[in-house]
Amino acid sequence: MDMIKKFLLLLLSANFLSLSGAAFADEMPDYLSKIIPVGNINNIAGEHFTGKSFLYPLSTQQVGIFNVTFEAGSYNEWHIHHASKGGGQILIAIAGRGWYQEEGKEAQELKPGDVVNIPANVKHWHGAARDSWFQHIALEVPGEDTKTTWHGFLPAEDYAKLK
Repeated sequence: MDMIKKFLLLLLSANFLSLSGAAFADEMPDYLSKIIPVGNINNIAGEHFTGKSFLYPLSTQQVGIFNVTFEAGSYNEWHIHHASKGGGQILIAIAGRGWYQEEGKEAQELKPGDVVNIPANVKHWHGAARDSWFQHIALEVPGEDTKTTWHGFLPAEDYAKLK
């Protein structure tokens, strides 16, 4: 079994018993910090999130790998990870419950173990459910001429319709 699969199995098994997602926005659930630190307030993209998010870099060499934690009800703006070749993003849900949506498609619920492969140049957003903190590992897929552009928030009334 390769190293990434072992890592994911460890994360999921350690969090399995405490993933009810019943936490309130002002309480950080214990399960979020048992394996990978939550990190610091995400000031890098803070203006692009509706609420608090936290960022813990696992690797910034070869492949950018980050633990991103969203408080309940927090989500980011529509955005695009541009690249002329390669690029994109991979999300691995590890704790709580969240949402991911590509432009023109229905939002999909994310639970621990779910993996989303986001090709370069696809407009999307992701974040926590209203009633659950959410944590995912974000992998930056290497590419050429990469940059991220932000395109405004999903309307609050559309987010409120998600269960």
